[in-house]
Amino acid sequence: MTRELVGAAARYTTRTAKTTAQNPSRAQQATAWGFYKTTPEVRFFANWIGNAMSAARLYAGRRRPDGNIEPAPDNHPAAQLVATIAGGPDGQTQLLRNFGRHLAVAGEGWVVIQPRKDTGEDWHVLSVMEVTSKSGGLQAEIDGQAVKIPAGDSDTPAAAMDPIAIRVWDPSPVRHLEADSPVLGSLEQLEELKLLSAAVRAIARSRLNGRGVLLVPKGTRFPSTPGTSDAEDDLIDVFMTVAETAYRDPESAAATVPIILEVPPELLAQIQRLTFESDFDELAIKLRQEVLTRFANGCDIPAEILLGMADVNHWGTWSLTSEAIRLGIEPRLATVAHALTTQWLRPLLESDHVADADQWMVCADSSPLRVRTNRAQTALEVYDRGGISDIALRRETGFDEADAPTTAPRRPDMPNTPVPAPRLPADETTTEPDTLPASATTTATDGMLAAAADGLIWAALSAAGRKLERTPACPRSQRAQAREIEPAELHTLVAVDAAEVDQWKLLDGAWSRVPEIAARYGRAPECLAAVLDEYARELIAAGIPHTFEQTTSVLHAPCLAVAA
Repeated sequence: MTRELVGAAARYTTRTAKTTAQNPSRAQQATAWGFYKTTPEVRFFANWIGNAMSAARLYAGRRRPDGNIEPAPDNHPAAQLVATIAGGPDGQTQLLRNFGRHLAVAGEGWVVIQPRKDTGEDWHVLSVMEVTSKSGGLQAEIDGQAVKIPAGDSDTPAAAMDPIAIRVWDPSPVRHLEADSPVLGSLEQLEELKLLSAAVRAIARSRLNGRGVLLVPKGTRFPSTPGTSDAEDDLIDVFMTVAETAYRDPESAAATVPIILEVPPELLAQIQRLTFESDFDELAIKLRQEVLTRFANGCDIPAEILLGMADVNHWGTWSLTSEAIRLGIEPRLATVAHALTTQWLRPLLESDHVADADQWMVCADSSPLRVRTNRAQTALEVYDRGGISDIALRRETGFDEADAPTTAPRRPDMPNTPVPAPRLPADETTTEPDTLPASATTTATDGMLAAAADGLIWAALSAAGRKLERTPACPRSQRAQAREIEPAELHTLVAVDAAEVDQWKLLDGAWSRVPEIAARYGRAPECLAAVLDEYARELIAAGIPHTFEQTTSVLHAPCLAVAA
């Protein structure tokens, strides 16, 4: 199923000059960039989008009839052109990062491509504040220098020496020429946040300096400092000195230690202090948090990413991150890729007379964003199942080839130093001798025991998963999602310590049918229960899923052997 591209792009040419250079939202965009500079939450949101987009990979491809993307061969002109975007992978990382911030804040950005005199091109991503419309063309500010961009002819090849400019924007549903972004849609809320933050600062300053009014009986005299006459009363000077010191240095003793005065005992009851605190002091802080929540809900990523995920466990974090990639990252990647396709790649392919130029496009691969963070644990699991080599295991667990063992690898079927076959005496054979004990051979009884044990393990993990769903490891806010997961695999997403298996009684009553199964296949019930219980505990604590293939190795315990 194809996905509709929601972005818009236009190369600055004589045909599009009147519309491309127009920017009816410039004043609002300037305000939005002002909030990016002064509001940490806006800055975090924009940088999160940009940093996430920077992990994507650009490549050339075309859409097959089934909707999937077919990458272009390495020697195809489309693949060779895409590889040169922004000078290669490093430059593409910065290009996508910059575009992520521009689309998140202003909903719009410009890419200016300057051909170099020697060879290659310089790519610049500019904000709307750096590109202005001039008579007969555009003027871009690049590294502090004014660069004139003429409105070229749309039929002129893109490789001309004049720089070209491409406007990339997320169009507003109300007016296509105007840009749209979460920050532009939250300007009123951000203005409220600015006012409330100013109020909170004023409250903090008033708490440091404005301590209220001190009422003392008329005629009360206070001790004067040395050097003053009895007629002088310097209490006000003392208060002012202390207040000024506390303002300049909030960590000084003057900001915390009270002023000590000596007054006649009969006047103590008549001394009072009045303050000007109001209910708005606490209300301003609550209102500011409410505005932050509204802004977070107005962004096109889960609000928990902006507000914090302290109460979300790791599998909930993966779910929210996946949703953020789907809603906030991939659409913006598609906008940039669509702009580079229609305004840069295809015109170049057409100028080179590539027959199928209209089929190829710039694609953005977001799969690197979806890789689970615990790659080391995943690599160990896949390695144990024979899915990756020793070299890959060392790479994903943080080791290099210098750490490789000098002897043969543990599993010779993977790409590494091959293990020679053992040399057998002439009178020996590799066939299974009849003298092996029954425990060393695989019989039909062993297969039926393994099937029965597999069912017991799965039932035990299912019961443990349903219990785990009601434990503190699974917050109430995430239990609805937990119920959508197979109970026997919930432990792979919810972290459980070994001690918590007993604390939460996850495996209590799980092996009630073991005596019946053990008697049926002639095994020791105590041994079978102990082996299965130990295996299930290890799975839960390690967060590893159960597979039938692991059951056979579990049943190789010596105490489960059948006497010949």
